[in-house]
Amino acid sequence: MARYLSLKGKLRSVGVTDTGRVREHNEDAISWDADIGLFVLADGMGGYNAGEVASGIAVKTIMNLVREAYDMQELVGTDKSSGLSRPGIILRDAIARANKIIHQTSKTQEKCEGMGTTVVAGLFYDNRVIVAHVGDSRMYRLRADRFEQVTLDHSLLQELVDRGFYTPEEAQRVTNKNYVTRALGVEPTVEVEIHEHPVQRGDYLVLCSDGLTDMVEDEDIHLTISTFGANLDTVAKQLVQLANDNGGRDNVSVILAQVTEPFPARKGILDRILGWFG
Repeated sequence: MARYLSLKGKLRSVGVTDTGRVREHNEDAISWDADIGLFVLADGMGGYNAGEVASGIAVKTIMNLVREAYDMQELVGTDKSSGLSRPGIILRDAIARANKIIHQTSKTQEKCEGMGTTVVAGLFYDNRVIVAHVGDSRMYRLRADRFEQVTLDHSLLQELVDRGFYTPEEAQRVTNKNYVTRALGVEPTVEVEIHEHPVQRGDYLVLCSDGLTDMVEDEDIHLTISTFGANLDTVAKQLVQLANDNGGRDNVSVILAQVTEPFPARKGILDRILGWFG
């Protein structure tokens, strides 16, 4: 079945994941489909190898459910109660479904008890990016020369920053940053934070696990993209190398996407008819 919307040729993208210098195995998981504009990164946690089970379930479930929705239906309309576009609802519901599967698995598989995962996902649609996240995996945006964090961590440290106990600069120097207050799989349901942001041609979006942001300052991430941005593969490899050179204490994962062309949504016949009477 032909896809209703294809972003083929509208985005440049690359992803890389690395075990790091200290951990024995990689509990991060990444996947993306640039043709539909979907990018997903998860950072698992739990005993045994359960963290990689959780992150793997999250990424696979989200990718599969969003792909199915794109292949089966038109992606037009907005939910008035939430203000989310139809693709935003699809992404949110896919993450909620992943949470349920991980939670059920942790309850029924002894070796998976207590597992969970953070997740950050970006879904490009109609000259916007829908950003959804749970936990402290992040998305950043570089537009022109302005580099900024798009997501706010669901973590104890972020709550302390919000309450004025630390400045953002002081928080970057805190050693124990990793107590998350929200994760997939911990409870039967989860609150997914989701926002929609306009994008412009030339924007870079960076999805990353805390294995990067704990080891590399935001300014150095910015400088790396600015220096090597013509080659996204080089940017990704350089960021992982920086994290490892600075200690590599955790798995490190990065997905990069750059908008190369606008991608307005095609309007269905009903939308066009309604538009005549708007």
